[in-house]
Amino acid sequence: MPHEQMNEQQVAAYLSMDLREVVRMASRETIPCRKLGDQKFIFRKSQIDHWVWQQMHNFDHKTLAGIEKGVSDYHGFDASEPLICPLIPDNGIIVPLAAKTRQAVLGDLLDIAEAAGLVYARQEILDELRGRESLCSTALLPGVALPHPRHPLPYDIAASFIVVGLSDRGIPFGAEGGSLTRLFFLLCCKDDRTHLHVLARLVRMIEPAGTIDQLLAAETAEELAEILAHKEMEVLNQQ
Repeated sequence: MPHEQMNEQQVAAYLSMDLREVVRMASRETIPCRKLGDQKFIFRKSQIDHWVWQQMHNFDHKTLAGIEKGVSDYHGFDASEPLICPLIPDNGIIVPLAAKTRQAVLGDLLDIAEAAGLVYARQEILDELRGRESLCSTALLPGVALPHPRHPLPYDIAASFIVVGLSDRGIPFGAEGGSLTRLFFLLCCKDDRTHLHVLARLVRMIEPAGTIDQLLAAETAEELAEILAHKEMEVLNQQ
């Protein structure tokens, strides 16, 4: 429901934020909304989801945990179950990733998903991924990018999936300051609710200090898979 509307109380519950903070951000126009008068605001859920994605790399661990819980409760997900690792198909992690350009990264990761039988319309998805990157790079974390389509893909993929690639050299991927990117998580989801849940969980997993360095140091796909599984269990044990 891309045009679903929410009030201040619903947004506060959805993001697990204090109602006063939501109203404060709305008053300062730091969160997308429309003022109705007398400190009343209306929010469009799709815009809130997009705002969360843009701000996610700035949130601390506590805020990310609250967002994941709020999103899970809203959509009826079980936040106590593994999410990221089950979405990675067999042979869905490639180390090292041979691609040397942004376009090659997107194509190679998508090829992995296609080989796993998860892709129905490769060119359409690739066009969506390129369009998303042209708007704003998804390299929002140091050394890490989270490429994804601009919109969910209910008909172009067989199921929601994550494909992971780790390059042994840095790739220009549009990161702030021109820094290079080595670790890529291609996220393709069939609906908005899964997409935001996946993003919140994944960023929680890799946000703690030292985690990205640990992931970048993996020498094999098996080692990278083990680290990701361990990090996801750490997140779940913090619930």
